[in-house]
Amino acid sequence: MSSPGTAPVPEQPEKGDGYYLIGEVSRLANVKPFVLRYWEEEFPMLQPVKSLSGRRLYRQEDVDLILNIRRLLYDEGFTIAGARRFLADTENGTVEPNASGDVPLPSAESHSAQLNRKLLLDLRDSLRSFLTLLERK
Repeated sequence: MSSPGTAPVPEQPEKGDGYYLIGEVSRLANVKPFVLRYWEEEFPMLQPVKSLSGRRLYRQEDVDLILNIRRLLYDEGFTIAGARRFLADTENGTVEPNASGDVPLPSAESHSAQLNRKLLLDLRDSLRSFLTLLERK
């Protein structure tokens, strides 16, 4: 049931109606559906609409946000909390999207800062491996 003044949500989206099912978004973003459901809990700005039967229907802006979240987490090495904070700053106007609609990285992301981030991510992975070895003993 839709609220007054809003368009009804289709039960089964049709091509070109602007809605994507979770499987389609999963393939577009190259993440599993359970990851998308988890991100809905972690990122309050990600709120797909639900059909009358409870199926998630993602709008284009939801898909764009998911692709941005994926980039921040997987490509840029942000933590979930860091990505959430960065996106909230973007929403509040503290950080402006660029002309292509992508959220730019913080200005501190110079070449040396990117090298430092990579070094820290490599160090984190090494420490996790070391911890795993220690826990086995």
